[in-house]
Amino acid sequence: MITVAYNKDSNKKIAELPTEAIYTATSFEGKWVHLINPDDKEIEFVSSITGIEEDFLKAPLDEEERPRIDKEEDSLLILVDIPVTDESEDDYYTYSTLPMGIIIKGKNIVTVCLKDSVVTRDVLFGRIKNVDFSYITRFTFQLLYSVSIQFQHYLRRIDKASQKLQDELQKNMQNKELIQLLDIENSLVYFSTSLRLNCSVIDKLTRQNHLNKFEEDQDLIEDVGIESLQAYEMCNTYRDILSGTRDAFSSVINNNINIRMKFLTSITVILAIPTMIAGLFGMNLDGIPGFSGGGSSFQWAFFVVCIATLLITGIVALVMWKKKMF
Repeated sequence: MITVAYNKDSNKKIAELPTEAIYTATSFEGKWVHLINPDDKEIEFVSSITGIEEDFLKAPLDEEERPRIDKEEDSLLILVDIPVTDESEDDYYTYSTLPMGIIIKGKNIVTVCLKDSVVTRDVLFGRIKNVDFSYITRFTFQLLYSVSIQFQHYLRRIDKASQKLQDELQKNMQNKELIQLLDIENSLVYFSTSLRLNCSVIDKLTRQNHLNKFEEDQDLIEDVGIESLQAYEMCNTYRDILSGTRDAFSSVINNNINIRMKFLTSITVILAIPTMIAGLFGMNLDGIPGFSGGGSSFQWAFFVVCIATLLITGIVALVMWKKKMF
């Protein structure tokens, strides 16, 4: 899908070109072209209008592409990772990242991504202020700033979700919550890797002369570096906390298992005493007084054995209880 946005008046309000106007246009200079999972025909069309190499337009469509900067002649490709989320059937969110390419050639700026994202919707819906597509450097850093802010927003959502799962696990440990906690930790690993590479890309853009920088944009450029680094540090902090929490829950689970096993073992030992005595006196014991097979047998022998069995079992149970074996 191709979206072409432009500033329609002096107040910098943003409008979109109709589809018919896009395919009849001869130039996209001073406008923003955004491609969402474009097919070959759309890539070929945009390449023919803007002069951008098709390889640059196709690079962000590979989910395994890593953030980087690539420059060929007068074309510049800035590849960064953006956060995306999917909602499952039980209102549970999973988080991951996708590459987004910002491609600049002359006065043309094109962004490419496999999916629609909040980053680009913020631009189209006017949530990013003072957007002017004719100022390519400023708009590029505004996009990068939005990426960092969105990472921070998702990280806060992840932190709230993990806190909720921890509260549920403290009440009742279920496999479902543990699996969700593991999914959140995996999401933080993806975020951490992407943010680290994004910080490297932003640092190169700041230090090197890939883009023409202006004095009035210096504050924005510094803010982008600060926010991206803050998002990276937030992610690492949440990941360390979650890792420690998971280890703590694992220790609690193992401890609970050990307690149950100790209790069951103690019960087994106690129940083995009457079983052993019953098995012993259930044999042919003519040699024991009162248990001969003749008429001289003690008529209360069975009750004596039962009382002795209960007494021995009680003593063993008392000793084990005092030693906190159950």
